Amino acid sequence: MTFLPFSTTGIGSMPHEEASQACELIMEYFDIPFWPQLPKYSPRESMIAQYSEGFPCLIVESDRVFLKKDEEKIIQWLSEYSDDLSIPIGEDYAKGLYVIADRLKGKRLRFFKGQITGPVTFALSLKDEEGKPIYFDETLRELTLLHLKAKVRWQIDFLGNFADEVLIFIDEPILQAVGTSAYIAVEQAESMRLITEMVSFIKSLNAKVGLHCCGRADWKDVLSSGIDILSFDAFFFFDFLKSYKDDLEEFLKKGGFVAWGFVPTTDDIYSLSDEDIISAAKRKIKEFEREIPLINKNSLISPSCGMGSLDIEASQRVCRLLQDLKNSLLND
Repeated sequence: MTFLPFSTTGIGSMPHEEASQACELIMEYFDIPFWPQLPKYSPRESMIAQYSEGFPCLIVESDRVFLKKDEEKIIQWLSEYSDDLSIPIGEDYAKGLYVIADRLKGKRLRFFKGQITGPVTFALSLKDEEGKPIYFDETLRELTLLHLKAKVRWQIDFLGNFADEVLIFIDEPILQAVGTSAYIAVEQAESMRLITEMVSFIKSLNAKVGLHCCGRADWKDVLSSGIDILSFDAFFFFDFLKSYKDDLEEFLKKGGFVAWGFVPTTDDIYSLSDEDIISAAKRKIKEFEREIPLINKNSLISPSCGMGSLDIEASQRVCRLLQDLKNSLLND
């Protein structure tokens, strides 16, 4: 896998209600295009609902997704599962995926990025009728992993129609809370088992795999999970990564990449100037460069997280800033 230094890509969500507008922005500004998730277009495009289609016993309401447990249906689903199961992501759940695919007909990309909610975040966010996360039911936790594998198999096959290489980012925002008081019962070893199994499965399908977490995490475990790309919020959490310098250097030497989320997707985008954001990003890169020269070759840049919560004008600025930052880094 070879990317040009500081190639740009995105995390997933966009603020548009018109899928075509989001796709035009992606194709104009990103070196590694991705399909847009559109939570403002439909609640079915939120992080859990988007990949819930086909999950047994699931109830999807206008503003709520939950599990109404039925042991018989769950046992039947598991008994019929096979390793080559493929569960589609329907157009009602991913409008942007189908719009960008239509736009790409007859074309061939070098890289095409997709994304999927990770098994830890999915299982801790999806709750049963009583409000208990399904993660704490061992059977449902394992079912979650199998379901997401079937979703990602379908997505890799679909994206492969338009690109030489497919990248899948596993989105695991809850990983930052594992071990805290909020999720004290979630063991680090078990959460990493689920992630590592998902990583291994994606790689077995000849796709490259990244993990995105927009917070702190045990980066040593993440970097040793088999991922090809570490994607994180470098705007807020750059200093935390520095304590894993040795692990990061070893990861890069093995061919890994870091996708630096330098451009904020929080309210900071409204208060900071372009110069503020670009100069801060360049200072951080140079800080690592002094000790790990390989960082310049093995870096991508991205927004700090998804852009779904921004307004459209701010998302356009984020995209432009990424290109300006890339050009500035390459010209140094």
